[in-house]
Amino acid sequence: MENSDSIVTPWEVRGEVDYKELIEKFGVDPLTPDIVERLRRHAGGLHVLLRRGMFFSHRELNEWIDSYEKGVKAVLYTGRGPSGNTHLGHLIPWLFTKYLQDAFKCDLYFQITDDEKFLFNPELSTDQVAEYAKENILDIIAVGFDPERTKIFTNLTYSKPLYNMAVRVAKHVTFSTAKATFGFSESSNIGMIFFPAMQAAPCFIHQYLTSEDAHVLIPCAIDQEPYWRISRDVAPKLGYRKPAGVYSKFIPGLGSGGKMSASIPDTAIFLSDTREEAVRKVKNAFTGGQPTIREQKEKGGNPDVCVVYSYLYSLFDEDDKAVAETYASCKAGGLICGECKERLARKVAEFLEDHRARRERAKGSVEKFLLRE
Repeated sequence: MENSDSIVTPWEVRGEVDYKELIEKFGVDPLTPDIVERLRRHAGGLHVLLRRGMFFSHRELNEWIDSYEKGVKAVLYTGRGPSGNTHLGHLIPWLFTKYLQDAFKCDLYFQITDDEKFLFNPELSTDQVAEYAKENILDIIAVGFDPERTKIFTNLTYSKPLYNMAVRVAKHVTFSTAKATFGFSESSNIGMIFFPAMQAAPCFIHQYLTSEDAHVLIPCAIDQEPYWRISRDVAPKLGYRKPAGVYSKFIPGLGSGGKMSASIPDTAIFLSDTREEAVRKVKNAFTGGQPTIREQKEKGGNPDVCVVYSYLYSLFDEDDKAVAETYASCKAGGLICGECKERLARKVAEFLEDHRARRERAKGSVEKFLLRE
C-alpha cells in the first residue's frame, strides 16, 4: 500500500499506517470476535496479542481451524530475514506463532531468508547474512518453540528441497504478476525476481517432504501479505490447499511515528540491548504527556498517542484491569510520564534479561531445530 502518508511493502514500511485501509487494499478480512473465540477454545486462553488487537486481520483462518477440527494436518510457517540484530518488532509474530504451536500441536517451518537479504541489499555479503542468520536463530529458539515440532532452515543451506519446490511455484508465476505485485523494474536483479518463489516454497514444503495432506497457516506482519497472494494463486495448480494467514500490526518505534526499525537504532529495542541501553531508550520515548508536570495534572495526558502506553498495552502488561486503570489515570492527570516510563523500563529490562538467559541455553540445542540437506 502506498499513499501520500505511508508506504507498506514487504521491504519498506514508512509513516503512519491505516490498518483499516490496509484490510481493504490487501483484500484480507478483519479478525472478528467469533474467530478469536474459536482460537480461545482450542488454546484454553487468549494471548495478549489477540486480546489487545495486535493481530487484527486474516485470510481464511476459519477454514484452517475447520481443517484442523476435521483431522487435517495443521502446519505453521513463518520466517525472518537476517539483516541485523533482532528487535521487539520482529518478535511479535514469533510469540504468537508459539501460542498457536502450543494450542494446535503444529509442526512449524521457520524460514531464514538469507538469500533475500543478500539479493536485496547491495552492501551485504553472503558471509554477513550467514552470521546474522546464526545469531537470529538463537533468538528464535529462545522464544520457546517445541524442538520436536520445529524445523528451522536457511534458504542458502537448505537449497535443494526449497529449490525443487520453488521452481514448481515459479513455473506458474509470470513476470507481469511479479512486477505488479512487488514493483520490480528493469534494474531489479534476476535473483530478486525469483525470490518470491523461494518465499512461497515453505507454504508447501511439508507436503513435498512427507506427501501428507496439510493445511498451512502463516502468522506474520501484514507487510508480508503480498507473498501469500501469489502462494494462494499457485496452490491449486500444484495440488495443494491454499495457505491461510493471520496478520499483525507493527509495534511502533520509540519516536513520534512509524514502526520500529533497525535503521533507527535509538527508537528500537534490540534483544541484544543491555539493561542500561534499554532503560535509556524507554526514558527517551515519545509520550502523550503535557509539557510540564503541573499541566499534566491539570489537563491529563493522551495515552492514545503515547508510545510508552502502547508498549504496556500491546505486550508488556497482561493485566487488563491494570492497563485500563493506567489509561484512565493518565487521561485524568493522575499519572506523570516518568512513572509510566519507569514501569515500562523495568518490564522491558526484565524481559530482555529472561530472553538472554534462554538464548544462552539455546546455544546447546541448535542442531535439534535445524533442517539440513
